[in-house]
Amino acid sequence: MNIGQMMRQVQEMQGKMADMQERLGQTEIVGTAGNGAVSVTMTGKGDVKKVKLSPAVVDPAEIEMLEDLIVAAYNDAKAKIDAQIAGETEK
Repeated sequence: MNIGQMMRQVQEMQGKMADMQERLGQTEIVGTAGNGAVSVTMTGKGDVKKVKLSPAVVDPAEIEMLEDLIVAAYNDAKAKIDAQIAGETEK
């Protein structure tokens, strides 16, 4: 393989990576916690777009639990994003 072929392959790979990042930026994944009581929607780039709370979990006495559920929902969405990125990278 000559240097010209290697450079073309590198440019091809860079193009594929840019396309994958663009698709991930447009992808939205929803993570949930507390049997759906809390959901977090985020992009493939890890930006949180929306947090949705069930009225059943909004109790001032339960704020600490609610905060933990939001963190759990975020982590669920992030894990799904990471899995999708791994799958896309393998392609």
